Amino acid sequence: MTEVEKFSTEEKERIRTWRPSPSAPLWDEEENGNKEPFFPDLNLEHILQKGPTCVPTTLAMIARSTGADVGPDYFKLRINSQSPHSWSKALEPFGFQLAYCNHDLRRLDYYIHELVGYDDLFFVSFYSVNPPYDPDENNKLCMSHIVTLYKDKIIDTAKRGESGVSDALEYPRLARPTKRIFRVVPIGHSRRV
Repeated sequence: MTEVEKFSTEEKERIRTWRPSPSAPLWDEEENGNKEPFFPDLNLEHILQKGPTCVPTTLAMIARSTGADVGPDYFKLRINSQSPHSWSKALEPFGFQLAYCNHDLRRLDYYIHELVGYDDLFFVSFYSVNPPYDPDENNKLCMSHIVTLYKDKIIDTAKRGESGVSDALEYPRLARPTKRIFRVVPIGHSRRV
């Protein structure tokens, strides 16, 4: 019996008419059916970054939500700013890890309603300019930035004071192309970077 012969008539028809999917949800449903937010009650306090330190500043802000007394310098010693795996490892002592979300190079405004609908904690990075395909003479592709989305707010460490926390649907950089989207999940979760 061939592999195809093992399928039901319905499955054979689905295989015959299969086409590539045009998109996917950012977060596939949990295997256990859980649809609740992982972090419903975090107290995140905006930290203003100094220089091009959005990644370590963002990580410090998340770590501080646990009561930890750490700042961006703690994370500068532990991460590569272009390695999400190192970010996730650096968050583990604070009970967090990162998990990749399904996404592609669409503008942030394409994803923002879905992100807000999860009512949870995400890191969203985007290109500051339309990305080129080849790196420059310093091996840098282009400038990018990372922000924290928590529930319906975007916390931007590059902005001062009240402008550092904005309504996610009104964030002024929603037209930027998405680079990466991560869901922050509890340490030990089956999904990770």
